[in-house]
Amino acid sequence: MKRSLLLGVICFWGILSFAQEDPVLMRINGKEIFRSEFEYAYRRNSANSETKLSPIEYTKLFVLHKLKVDAAKAVGIDTTLSFRDRQKEYLERLRKSYLVDTLVLDSCSRILYQKIQSTHGNGQIQVMQLFKSLPQTMTVGRIQEEQNRMDSLYRLIESQPDIDFISLVEKYSDDKRCQWIETLQTTSELEKVAFSLSKGEVSQPFFTPEGLHILKVIDKKEMPVYENVSGILAKRLNNLQVLNKGTEVVVERLKKEYQYTLNQSGIEELLGRGVTTQTLFTIDGQEYTGTMFKRFAASHPLSIKRQLDGFIAKSLLDYESEQLESKHPEVRRAVQEYGEDYLVTEVTRQQIDLPSVNDRVGLATYFKFHQEDYRWKSPRYKGIILHCADKRIAKQAKKLLKKVPEKEWADTLQKTFNTFGDEKIKVEQGIFAGGDNKYIDKLVFKKGEFEPVMYYPFTVVVGRKRKGPDDYREVIERVRKDYRNYLYTYWERELQASAKVEINEEVLKTVNNN
Repeated sequence: MKRSLLLGVICFWGILSFAQEDPVLMRINGKEIFRSEFEYAYRRNSANSETKLSPIEYTKLFVLHKLKVDAAKAVGIDTTLSFRDRQKEYLERLRKSYLVDTLVLDSCSRILYQKIQSTHGNGQIQVMQLFKSLPQTMTVGRIQEEQNRMDSLYRLIESQPDIDFISLVEKYSDDKRCQWIETLQTTSELEKVAFSLSKGEVSQPFFTPEGLHILKVIDKKEMPVYENVSGILAKRLNNLQVLNKGTEVVVERLKKEYQYTLNQSGIEELLGRGVTTQTLFTIDGQEYTGTMFKRFAASHPLSIKRQLDGFIAKSLLDYESEQLESKHPEVRRAVQEYGEDYLVTEVTRQQIDLPSVNDRVGLATYFKFHQEDYRWKSPRYKGIILHCADKRIAKQAKKLLKKVPEKEWADTLQKTFNTFGDEKIKVEQGIFAGGDNKYIDKLVFKKGEFEPVMYYPFTVVVGRKRKGPDDYREVIERVRKDYRNYLYTYWERELQASAKVEINEEVLKTVNNN
């Protein structure tokens, strides 16, 4: 039996909770949530949201988030290979960030920033482009055809500098957007060309991994300050020498922190004979032997001295990596947060997003019960316009359409009257608002005038006025959006109605909201 969400029912667990360093703040379906976990989520929300919520206001969002996580686990999303791989990859990225000295990395990032600044000058460029996507499966012949077509367009632009570039984009480009390209946020090939152009200048055709481009620069903005792009710069620093330089500093610090101790006898035997079974060194009292070194050396074909240095560094970094979650609670929180966010996104996709797009019965039913919401401000005419060679054909066509389903009108007219290359009728079918079509305006809405079509002087219409669409597919994107909102709201209510939530109001008052 479903029970109401007890957000308004506060359990007073007494003054004893304050004796705890990290008291239980709430229970969700029996699972305890400690104040520290809530505070971490609350601070994260405050940092990422324009609207500042109080801890009490944020409580509802937090509980809903946890209920969605539980819903994802209930259907096994947390057991999928995709989820485990994502968690593992994210943890590795976090560990690397802790195992590279931040001062070294920041120094290298600033050097890269200065280099980009001196090369690009401006940090944002607004562009439109003639773009042709070139999939990897495209043949060499097809690629050459596309290149020839792009070369022809470029020659046309060169010969007519005042040509409407936007119209060319609308007609020929796979990407019709007018967009801002930011420094460090696009491919290096496209970035190099874009930042070399002046405002209003058009590039020659060039290739990137995505395809073939002709860029036109519409506008430019100044490069963002270093602090706003430092994270992106760090990701671009793939140079192993930079990373090695950063880890060297960490390794020296870890030697002191974990009481790293060399066994001189074992080291001398290894360097002298190339092998040993003795202990080489200890980390935090844990022995690392010549046998362990041998396994490492088998996959690192270097000199013994360099192999030993690498083995020592790797052993210290691996040991530090194992201690990270206990030494740095924020790492554990971040991994948990990342996993929960993925679970919520995936369960929402499965429960809400996919049905709102693919559930035809649900979409049709929703439209049926909300049809009034999709009425037009003024009536429209759904039907077909017939331009006929003579009055007799117009009469025959109107009579024929009475016996044929509406979706087959155009095809039936073509097969009946336009055979053997003798075209006796022209048709236009659709939904027409006032002002959309001069023939509909005159014959249906009784306004305006039109000149008869040459060779087809008899124009008639067949259809009817309507106040709104008859079928959800006529306004499918609006219906999908509204249906998704309906499913999402209903889902959240179901989660809340079936949950038991207990909140300690006294502990909630102690939440640090700074």
